[in-house]
Formats: sequence, structure tokens, C-alpha cells
Amino acid sequence: GWCPLSPTGAQTTQLLVQPPWTPAVLWDRVTLTCQGSGTAAATSWYKDGQLWWQEGPDRFLVTKSGSYRCYRPRTGFSSRVTVSNEYLVLQVPARALLEGDTVTLRCRS
Repeated sequence: GWCPLSPTGAQTTQLLVQPPWTPAVLWDRVTLTCQGSGTAAATSWYKDGQLWWQEGPDRFLVTKSGSYRCYRPRTGFSSRVTVSNEYLVLQVPARALLEGDTVTLRCRS
């Protein structure tokens, strides 16, 4: 039979962080990459809630701390990623974690 696509199956805009740790810190040379349908040149970037870069590249090296998200016309907004300039951070892998998962923590300064 026919089964409609559930909302969880719909494609969304993803904001990838490299290196893949959260919280992201400026001194880690963080690269943000926006993934979604449509052309990469259609990517718009928002910093601290304001349009910051319209029709920019799909990836860039972060040089200022703040809260970032990207937008692709067909798939909408990504979730927010905060890049801080803290001197001491406890980091976890930047991926979905479930109860019972074994996780590596990093304490860095």
C-alpha cells in the first residue's frame, strides 16, 4: 500500500561543525558547513539572529564568536550553533546522543 512520508522523513537543512565537538570554540578553527537541497550559492547565513551573509558560500571558517544558523530556500533554517571564545570548555561529540551511549568528554583550555 501507499504510505505518506512522515515529517521526520522530510529533508531539513543541516549545519555541520568541524571539528565535531560541542560547544564549539573559536580557538579550534571551527568550520561551519550548510547542507540542504538546492544550490550551495543559495545559502544565507545568520549571526546572532540577524542576516549576516546573503547568497554566501556553503561553508566558511568562523572568525568571530556568536550564534550561527544557515538557510536554504527549499529546506529552510538549520538549528543554531554557538561558537564561543571561552578559555576552559568541557566538550562532547557534536552528534545526537541517546541514553546509555558511551561518550568521550574533552576538558580543554
